Amino acid sequence: MTEETKALVKATAPLIKQQGEAITQTMYPILFERYPGAKELFKNASDNQHKKLAASIYAYAANIDRLEALGKAIETIAAAHVKTKIKPEHYPWVRDALLSAIKKVLDDKATPEVIDAWGEAYDFLANVLIQREKELYKNS
Repeated sequence: MTEETKALVKATAPLIKQQGEAITQTMYPILFERYPGAKELFKNASDNQHKKLAASIYAYAANIDRLEALGKAIETIAAAHVKTKIKPEHYPWVRDALLSAIKKVLDDKATPEVIDAWGEAYDFLANVLIQREKELYKNS
């Protein structure tokens, strides 16, 4: 992940803090419409799942330049993903829905550069999670 990407994502942290729940509330309907198979993965999700995801996205944006601060959160998320049978092939679904939701909610503030940065940042974190989840699946 480039320093420019980190700077762009970090610069959006205040917007993400303010609009995070609107983004995640917009994201899930997009996800389920475009990828009906995703519904099964969220069948046991809590009613506040969108709030948890919004908080996680904000924490990532705010700490993107010091990812070591997210170690505990990454472990918690990876364990939850293994429990709910999230697989590597599911990550592009969420990427598509999340970036679409960011564009929709942030409107003109979601410039192509911001969307590209979030795409790169998402891919980076997805890879971290996928690698950790592979270890957890192997040991379960």
